[in-house]
Amino acid sequence: MDSIETHAQQLGRQTALPASPEAAQLDRVPNPHADTDYLARFTAPEFTSLCPVTGQPDFATLVIDYVPDQWLVESKSLKLYLGSFRNHGAFHEDCTVGIGRRLQGLLAPRWLRIGGYWYPRGGIPIDVFWQTGAPPAGLWLPDQGVAPYRGRG
Repeated sequence: MDSIETHAQQLGRQTALPASPEAAQLDRVPNPHADTDYLARFTAPEFTSLCPVTGQPDFATLVIDYVPDQWLVESKSLKLYLGSFRNHGAFHEDCTVGIGRRLQGLLAPRWLRIGGYWYPRGGIPIDVFWQTGAPPAGLWLPDQGVAPYRGRG
């Protein structure tokens, strides 16, 4: 397998927040347990992007679950990639599905799902869910742990 340095170019270095998701670099590292099905989860409880129409901020909790194959996403690069959406205008569906597809293209995981739990825009919460297919048989798949939006009541 290739060395970590070959694939994790931002790890251990001072790295500025990318100007956009397109400019962000996602790094990957070899999976030391590629012979085992297991679930890796990333939760981003303070994800932000901009409404492409009004320019107002949108807020979400993202939960990314995946079953790695040969590669793991390097967490610092993922954090910077997700942070790059702060000044990016896109609808909730575009952000959520686009993140899932980019990770799928980088990692070629055995399975991946993303849940975007968005706070209300115009009084309506919009939750977006995407996955690559059915999870592997026998995989322990916990609930994503984000309660449906209930407002103040």
